[in-house]
Amino acid sequence: MLVSRTGRRRHTLAVAATLIATVLAANACGSPDAGTEVRTVNGQSFDLSPQQAGRVRGEKVDALAAELPRAVRDRGTLIVTGTATTGAPLRFYATDDRTLIGSEIDIATLIADTLGLKLDLRAADWAQNFVAVDSGTADAFISNVTVTEERKEKYDFATYRLDNLALEVPKDTNWTYTDRKSLAGKRIGVGSGTNQEQLLVRWNELNLAEGLPKIDIAYYQQATDYYLALASHRLDGYLGPNPVAIYHSATSGQTRIVATYSGAGDALQAEIAVLTRKDNGLVGPIRDALQYAVDHGTYQRVLDRWGLKNEAVAQVRINPPGLPKTA
Repeated sequence: MLVSRTGRRRHTLAVAATLIATVLAANACGSPDAGTEVRTVNGQSFDLSPQQAGRVRGEKVDALAAELPRAVRDRGTLIVTGTATTGAPLRFYATDDRTLIGSEIDIATLIADTLGLKLDLRAADWAQNFVAVDSGTADAFISNVTVTEERKEKYDFATYRLDNLALEVPKDTNWTYTDRKSLAGKRIGVGSGTNQEQLLVRWNELNLAEGLPKIDIAYYQQATDYYLALASHRLDGYLGPNPVAIYHSATSGQTRIVATYSGAGDALQAEIAVLTRKDNGLVGPIRDALQYAVDHGTYQRVLDRWGLKNEAVAQVRINPPGLPKTA
């Protein structure tokens, strides 16, 4: 039987969600329904239901809504695109395998609420999200997008979270991580087109310049694919978003985190941001809506809800220094 790519992906996600729920049900204490609310080893609860009854909502602020371009105000919707499989707790499918949930969805919801707009949520592969913003079919790309100097040439950014990465390895790994040199000769997974890929490629270049074996870089687009690769030891490690690594290592019991980094490496603290098309008049209102959420506590409640309190920003910034360009 022929199965579409989307169908295969959603089936894989459903299997992974079932496995996670099964593992957590065995470890949960007092969880009323393991399919709806799961509890990680550190006591953080995650609502995986499509209803999302506990989602943090914002209130319309007329003065901020008035800042929107007239075309967006008249339309009454904020069209937000993102990658469906960024991974829990950022952006992933609920237990119905249809409804997108996670911290990125909640951030998008807060922005839309504050600007008096209805959220129109869409999903696409990573590269196609940029195309959607370029063409104007989406207003914003909200999906763990890092500010980079190269992207700033074409897009505007409003920051809302620190960008930290983690190196996740199989739990029974018998090699010791010290620094990038420890990755020489290892097979390390990474998402294609991401800033963590750029960082890993740079580490490999430095290792090769020092006469070390190359890092065998393996590319993945779906979170569930690298989960399976780590579990089967087809990967020595995976470099990805820290929140996803924390969630996965805690819930699966099969992996552990051996190192964390800024998404910009040693250069600066990288930041995650809402991406919009440059100079289309949206980044200002979005920044102001986010800052309103920060100032009034709803922003922190979203991060706390998904276990991300350590990645909060105190100030929402437009186009801050980003990941440096490669040579």
